Amino acid sequence: MPLDIKICGLSTPETVAAALDGGASHIGFIFFPKSPRNVTPELAGKLRQAADGRAKAVAVTVDASDEFLREIVETMRPDMLQLHGKETPERVAKVKIMFGLPVIKALSISTADDLAAIASYRGVADKMLLDAKAPKGSELPGGNGVTFDWTLLQRLEPGLDYMLSGGLNAGNVADAIRIARPPGLDISSGVESAPGVKDVTLIANFFAAARSAQE
Repeated sequence: MPLDIKICGLSTPETVAAALDGGASHIGFIFFPKSPRNVTPELAGKLRQAADGRAKAVAVTVDASDEFLREIVETMRPDMLQLHGKETPERVAKVKIMFGLPVIKALSISTADDLAAIASYRGVADKMLLDAKAPKGSELPGGNGVTFDWTLLQRLEPGLDYMLSGGLNAGNVADAIRIARPPGLDISSGVESAPGVKDVTLIANFFAAARSAQE
């Protein structure tokens, strides 16, 4: 079964096209003012149109209010929401009911103890995203270009629908797939030439490396 691959933090037609041409199953748009990848709902709404029938468009938010989520949903029309903050299982359930959309819940992983949080979101979130814990002092919950110990994921219960995230790039994706055997991958900074600047060549190289690793 092919891996799900999400290219996250897109902001231009060229890089959206590169992600879709590479075979992305999901494309992500970030709504978080502190991020160099932040976009407006209006821009995301235009860019996501290219994904219709090809990939799921994901709106990525961090502890967003109901009002902001509503604006994003009505303007961008995402296929999924990603909650990348400190949202509780109760908050995830409320957002799903409120907007009628599948939800990806991101969790920060550094040690084996961090995996315990997964249990409370199982059956609530539609998919998990297991990301490296942000370095001390970082204002960004994701997209920091750091990895975590992938061998930790060998302890996960079989059947967990999740994406591995954090510090992935064309040079290490083969190791990530071999060690963790994840059902999905999520990449942002690893296909950038500068913070927030996606590179079409790096996107193509990542897909080529991921495909080669799977074969």
